[in-house]
Amino acid sequence: MKFVCKTAELSTACQNVQRAVSAKSSIPGAEGIFIKALNNELILTGYDLEIGINTSIYANIEEAGSIVLNAKVLCEILRKIPNQTITVECDERNLAVIRSGDIKYEIMGISGDEYPELPTVQSGFSVVIDKNLLKEMVRQTIFAVAVTDANVVYKGIKFELTDGEIKLIAVDGFRMAIRTEKIDYHGEDITFIVPAKTMAEVVKLAVTDEEEENGGFISISVGKRHIFFEVDGYSVISRLLEGEFINYKSTIPLTTTTKIEVDTRSFIESIERTSLIITDKTKSLINCVFDTDFIRVSSITALGTASDKVPADVEGSRVEIGFNNRYLLDALKACDCDRVKIELNGPISPILILPVEGDDFIFLVLPVRLKKND
Repeated sequence: MKFVCKTAELSTACQNVQRAVSAKSSIPGAEGIFIKALNNELILTGYDLEIGINTSIYANIEEAGSIVLNAKVLCEILRKIPNQTITVECDERNLAVIRSGDIKYEIMGISGDEYPELPTVQSGFSVVIDKNLLKEMVRQTIFAVAVTDANVVYKGIKFELTDGEIKLIAVDGFRMAIRTEKIDYHGEDITFIVPAKTMAEVVKLAVTDEEEENGGFISISVGKRHIFFEVDGYSVISRLLEGEFINYKSTIPLTTTTKIEVDTRSFIESIERTSLIITDKTKSLINCVFDTDFIRVSSITALGTASDKVPADVEGSRVEIGFNNRYLLDALKACDCDRVKIELNGPISPILILPVEGDDFIFLVLPVRLKKND
């Protein structure tokens, strides 16, 4: 195998593909990038048996072939080469010689025949979504995905596709995020759960061009066990998560005793100020009092006390309630609006954070019981 290509293009492609490469694996080739040269095209693949990323770039192919090279070493070499072009030549012993100007590396690789084959998605469902929209929907839900939950389904984002609508749901046992949008989909109602890691990689690959009114699309194909994304010249394939997802609709309180409308940024900044005395060693909650025309935010830790007040429109009963400061901040920072609506049903019921108009998002955060409420 022998090819010549632009160093920067190969480096960028390898850096992106490397994110699907296993850091440590007993499987030959899983720690490497699969490189296949054929018909003036260089195909690059990373695959850790759970998620695979694939792309191709133009190259002058002098001799077709394939090889697997250590991803970390290859990416570091490409980042350090200052020249515009690079030549890679591999022999029958899988020795790769990398040349660029006076620079030369000899790297041992693995036969491309030993690389695990990527799964395919056949006879599934397909949908096309505006990539900027999907990026925002993922950003506004992924913060609520479980990190250490024993039930693997909560380490993913649940997708619900119905006629003309898409909904993303994430739950970690302490909070929940629901994001809903209208889309051009008119197929069967389907649900599936995608690992959060997969969605994080997909949105990283989606290049945002702010100068374009239409930022482009992400194509999604869903099979029984796998899902396939196409975005900006990259293909991503991933296992779907299997298991029973919580009946999230039943966790949303049906009654409300207190409704609040507040400036989002002001509330965030107040919580951040009050949280300055909260550290990993002094874990504590913040205390929120929702009163007639303000929200009182306070905290007491071994370091001391802090309090602040934010103007707000409050209707209904006065409520004093405690929260994990990070959980409340994550939800508020995911709101893309100047003002938010907050609904409460007493000091031990979950808080709901919603847009003032519409139902594009619903963020639910469980309270922490205050001692005086025991």
